Amino acid sequence: MADQAEHAFIKTFINTISTQPATYGDDYQQPPENSLRKVPVLREVAVPEPPARKVEETAPGSSSVTINLLIKSTKPPITYTLSGIHPTDTIAAIKQHLSSTNPTAPTPDAQRLLLKGKALADTKLLKEYPVKDGDTINLMVKPGVDWNPSAPIPTAESPVVSLSSPAPKKAAEMTGSSSLLQGGPPGGHTGKRHQRIPSVVLSPSPSNDDDVDTHTKKDILLTLDTSDLGIGSGSTSVPKETLGTYHLTISSPEFWEKLTQFLRMEFTNESDALTAFEDFLAASKGSLTASDIARIRDHVGVVGMAGT
Repeated sequence: MADQAEHAFIKTFINTISTQPATYGDDYQQPPENSLRKVPVLREVAVPEPPARKVEETAPGSSSVTINLLIKSTKPPITYTLSGIHPTDTIAAIKQHLSSTNPTAPTPDAQRLLLKGKALADTKLLKEYPVKDGDTINLMVKPGVDWNPSAPIPTAESPVVSLSSPAPKKAAEMTGSSSLLQGGPPGGHTGKRHQRIPSVVLSPSPSNDDDVDTHTKKDILLTLDTSDLGIGSGSTSVPKETLGTYHLTISSPEFWEKLTQFLRMEFTNESDALTAFEDFLAASKGSLTASDIARIRDHVGVVGMAGT
């Protein structure tokens, strides 16, 4: 018994001590052999001042260096010379300068400038690329752009015909198009040309006006077989199939009126009662016709979606 009491006391004592927080003093000091040596400061040595920063003059009107560039296009072959280009100009500004100084050049949004096969980004500066004075930059146009530098420049005396309002065709062209429909070359030309192929539309029921006039229409007589319905003279009346008790009960408006009163007593909220009514009616629509549903709703006074 003494040993058990002693073990219980030791166990309780250890549990009590383990719940107490342990607090350590903040007086730790590193051993002297692990500390860094102090470096003596030589105050007698003079330290030179840092060199002055060079500021590039990029403001307009300053004496900044300008370079000349050659803009070369292989298809079609043409070369433009741009002078007075600053290294701090953006690629987009160079495209705009090329389009404004050369009327035959493509628009800035259609240009693509390449240096050694690498496209130049519009937002970058010219000095970010290894371009020097007199270097050549390749010019290409974006896919889908029709650029012809040899075409005459439109002036005020020669109006430009827009695509939205095509010019009227000449009589020779109209004759050529008619000959194309007949199988011959347009305008007597023997060369290959891209022409639109006329389409032929067939009506679903072709008819001939001569046949309509010569042949008179005949009425088609239809006979109705009423032997199964028990209608007509001399026919034996077939007894009508009686409906089941379930259908008679489910199609009765009085049944749904009693069900509505029961649901309103069970549910305190009117919307909940109507929701339960719709659920019951939706479950029974397989055994009801549209007229039965209409009579039930008129009798109960609950109108559903679209009157159903």
